Amino acid sequence: MEYDRKSAVSSFYGGRRTSVDALNTDFPPPGPPARPRADSASSFYGANRASRADFHDAAQPTAGYNRTSYFDAGRTEPVNFKPGQDEESQGEGAWDVYADFNNAGPRYSTAFGIADNGYRQVPSPTPYSHDGASYAKVPPPGAGAEEPGTPGNVEMVTVPALGPEWKADELREMSKKAKREEKLEEAATKWKQWNRGQRGLCGKYFTKKFTAWFVFFLCVAVALILAFTIPRVPGFSVNSAQPLSAATAPFNNSVPTEFSRAPANFSFPGEMKLQADTGGNFLPLTFNNIHGSIFDLQTSRLVASGDTGKLTVPAKDFPIITMPLNFSYVATNDSDQTWSNWYNGCKNKAIFPDGKRPAVQFRLIIDMSIAGLIGKKSTSTDVTDAACPIELPQNSV
Repeated sequence: MEYDRKSAVSSFYGGRRTSVDALNTDFPPPGPPARPRADSASSFYGANRASRADFHDAAQPTAGYNRTSYFDAGRTEPVNFKPGQDEESQGEGAWDVYADFNNAGPRYSTAFGIADNGYRQVPSPTPYSHDGASYAKVPPPGAGAEEPGTPGNVEMVTVPALGPEWKADELREMSKKAKREEKLEEAATKWKQWNRGQRGLCGKYFTKKFTAWFVFFLCVAVALILAFTIPRVPGFSVNSAQPLSAATAPFNNSVPTEFSRAPANFSFPGEMKLQADTGGNFLPLTFNNIHGSIFDLQTSRLVASGDTGKLTVPAKDFPIITMPLNFSYVATNDSDQTWSNWYNGCKNKAIFPDGKRPAVQFRLIIDMSIAGLIGKKSTSTDVTDAACPIELPQNSV
């Protein structure tokens, strides 16, 4: 069997494969192949070991794994090597990174008959135009024309315009909608991280666990503060022995005392003493105003009203509050039921045989405006046995 048919690595058997590389055509072919060996395994045990098949081969070096048995890759000196001058002493200029793209610089191979090392003229891919500013100008015939493949300056040609600098997804990321979606997604991510206890509301502070305890204690503190500071609506009671009393100075001089039949009307001053119960309050209670209205119990007509103005009462106590009342009523004639009820109740005692005047009956409605509470609070009570705060003379109408 021939040596070149035993294996693809022909150098192992002392032969040489035919080179088809054009770059290596400038080197002389190697000498005749060595004598083929009968035992190829002998090279495994040493390059100079004697062969078992042929005793005469012991005196000659084998074709084992040595430098001469491999394919010669070509020259070993630098590519730009020149006789008598080393690589460092050549003094070349800076390496041009654009040389390959501009079809410039030395060519390191002389294969296929190309041996130029300079510029080559590049034909224009666009039609020539004498008017277009972006196209190359047509030189006159025969004026410095160069053959393709010969060294020369590169002719300037039109470079096609580049595509869009940004991709479609990048342009979308720069839109307001994408930025808004990004912010929402970032907020959702932060919320999930906070809900899992991985971050806080303010950096590392106010995590989910800390915020829960903080809100709990805050609610307890607020509840305790409100329990002690929110005012309670007090209760009121009327003096059962003397619900109405005569007005004192200076209020008694502000309202005239008068009963008239034609036209039927009456007016007089009076006072009412109310006892408040502030036992449910921990702090002093402040009234912006207390307004009282008195309605006739039989006819439900308004006969008197009064205001206390702003005042403060102590907590956990039963203070007495005096409310001035202005009794005033106008009727069509003296047969009016409301006028008659209050006229009979305010007559002189001497007119009655037993000395007892008829009691006046009314309903008292109290409207309170308390500092610290929203809106007005109201309460009411009915009085069925009250004496008129004034007494008319015997010769009164």
